[in-house]
Amino acid sequence: MNTDLIIKNVEIIDGTGAPAFHGAVAVSEGRISKVYKGSQPSDEELSLCAEVIDGEGRVLSPGFIDIHSHSDTTIVNVPEAHSRLLQGITTEFGGNCGISAAPFNPEFEADHRYYLRESFGTSPFRWTSVGEYLLHVENIHPSVNIGTFAGHGTIRIATMGFSPDQPSEDQMKTMKKYLKAALEDGAFGLSSGLIYSPGSFAQADELVELAKELVPYDAVYATHMRNEGLNLIPSVIEAISLAEESGAFVEISHHKEIRKELWQDAVFQSVQLMKEARERGVRVAFDQYPYRASATSLDSNIPGWAFEGGQEKLFENLRNPQTRSKLIEETNASHVGRWGDIFISYAYGEENRWAVGKSIEEIARIQEKDPAEACFDIILATNGRVNEVNYGMCEEDIEFIMSQDFGVIGSDGEAMSLDFEGIPHPRNFGTFPRVIAHYCRERELFSLETAIRKMTGMPAERMGLNDRGLLAEGMWADMVLFDFDSIEDTPTYDNPKQPCKGIERVYVNGILTVHDGKHTGARAGHVLRHTPLAR
Repeated sequence: MNTDLIIKNVEIIDGTGAPAFHGAVAVSEGRISKVYKGSQPSDEELSLCAEVIDGEGRVLSPGFIDIHSHSDTTIVNVPEAHSRLLQGITTEFGGNCGISAAPFNPEFEADHRYYLRESFGTSPFRWTSVGEYLLHVENIHPSVNIGTFAGHGTIRIATMGFSPDQPSEDQMKTMKKYLKAALEDGAFGLSSGLIYSPGSFAQADELVELAKELVPYDAVYATHMRNEGLNLIPSVIEAISLAEESGAFVEISHHKEIRKELWQDAVFQSVQLMKEARERGVRVAFDQYPYRASATSLDSNIPGWAFEGGQEKLFENLRNPQTRSKLIEETNASHVGRWGDIFISYAYGEENRWAVGKSIEEIARIQEKDPAEACFDIILATNGRVNEVNYGMCEEDIEFIMSQDFGVIGSDGEAMSLDFEGIPHPRNFGTFPRVIAHYCRERELFSLETAIRKMTGMPAERMGLNDRGLLAEGMWADMVLFDFDSIEDTPTYDNPKQPCKGIERVYVNGILTVHDGKHTGARAGHVLRHTPLAR
């Protein structure tokens, strides 16, 4: 077998958590053909290799694996996935928070489009099933390896729209049919977004019944829990109970506490609850992003009952004076002291872009309006296509959560270009280098080997990938070559759309895709399909 690439004279961190070692890695036909531990290739081996890179002074690690992304809804329009590759992500899993590009039921097209925030514009959906969606992505040749969850909210919409009702026996059968078809097509599991409608309408027994369908496939249930604020603990208890009752592996998504009243308290309790559950054999774990601000759609601030019936009914409720008055009162009551922490990151329409970068409190002051009223008005003005960045966490909680040995890193971001409109959350562009630069190198929260394991080997194992996530012979050659001393999460809240420093090379399936902070244009990513594996 001819050797296509050798990276020699480099510090290798293989993704297992084992100590780094000096050596070299050889790549042939997209896979790692040899790992030299404590040695170097011979002169003859080097002479027969098509390309040799001297990695002196740098670190070579597996490509970063983003266990929690939303790129399934953007990769179709941004196949180069700049925001992913430029921070070293080579593999990601979309369809999180209950929101996935598939399945799609034409009967509820308007509801699907609103739920996906019109990610696909007015163009027709080219798929109905997860299988058809994956084939479509395969045909556009993405730069990043990508798999997907099936979203509970998406399945619920395909079955019953934005109805707040509990599913009938027949509807429950339909939901299970959608889920099973998605798993057969290669979905890596089921995700839920219980803070968002229609996921918020689901009761615990509905979720348990669906999670039971995951067990024969050894697939994951990833949950954006019902509450990450004042009711964080009951939400964690619900997630653990689901794991116990269903037998499914439960991944608590982007674990955090977003209410100041419970900082340095609630997450200590929640982590302890997870530890105790794990000790009694419950399969539960979590992922986390390394920022003190969250990001989501602005309409997440509206009480869930206003969404009953979908977008048209929501907008009707926001315009109806009597209903609007009730919504303003209820929303303001739940946002005491919080409007100044919520900033507009994207607003559709030229006439609305003045609001980008401003807090709801500031917008309300400019417009001389009540804050909830200002929030509702910009939602209506943008047809719901408006996003927020919300400063809700504290560093002490972030570091405590990140120090736990059963947590992995997930960005909660998506594939974006460097000229994406608005001021998106920097997690889209800088999550993984931030863990290395800030929490590992500067804060010394853990070793570099542990940091890399949380971003490569652990998520690969959790998602059932047996050929990625490690620098080992036979693995696909997803690799990041970086300078540990200079790696930096350059993207900031004010200027997020930029490549990270210190990442010299990123390989996807053995193909150079990023070189010195620039995308090479390569589109060598694979579409990933789940096959049951023992976890």
